[in-house]
Amino acid sequence: MILKERKIETWIGDKTNCYIIFEENSKEIMCVDPAGDVDKLEDLIKNVFKGTLKYIYLTHCHGDHIGGVTELKNCCGGKILIHRIDSEGLNDVNVNLSQYIGLPKIELEADSRIDDGDKIHLGNLEFKVIHTPGHTAGSTCIYCEKEKCLFSGDTIFAGTWGRTDLPTSNREDIMNSIMNKILVLPDDTFIFPGHGKATMLKDEKPIYLELKPKMWWT
Repeated sequence: MILKERKIETWIGDKTNCYIIFEENSKEIMCVDPAGDVDKLEDLIKNVFKGTLKYIYLTHCHGDHIGGVTELKNCCGGKILIHRIDSEGLNDVNVNLSQYIGLPKIELEADSRIDDGDKIHLGNLEFKVIHTPGHTAGSTCIYCEKEKCLFSGDTIFAGTWGRTDLPTSNREDIMNSIMNKILVLPDDTFIFPGHGKATMLKDEKPIYLELKPKMWWT
């Protein structure tokens, strides 16, 4: 696997991490959360990797993660994948917040609606879908056991977790998602979040183990 990260400027001022995942044998590509800069993403796909865009994976439906999806699909193809709950938010500006964050109205249709436990194959790579509600009701992470990596969207970041003051978000849900679905992965898992720097699961675990006794729902 070859991984390329591109930090994309958005109106919110916090760059969105877009990931291009390239499987060398099949030359298949998955793009995670294309927020914009589509000309540069297209160059990577067509001229650098010289591969085929198989999937456009959306960790959730917020405008700062989906701003470049339509343009990217038009120029490179690829199937749009998102959890079935957040697929509804793609066409609801009150949920995807596209106009709130200064983007034109965004309306998208998913090609496939995914669920917890689904497997996504990119050549010889297998990614498991992990439904992690909290930041949005349909937030997901994808985990590749072979490469020991998790693409976490806005569920977990280095040193903190995603916002829970937005439509369909819930603090109890995000804590349960992190504790019961992410921290159970191997300690040497690399976490590639939707914003900020990458981290390792073993470095994040102490935060939540210390916090757990204070959680009223445990």
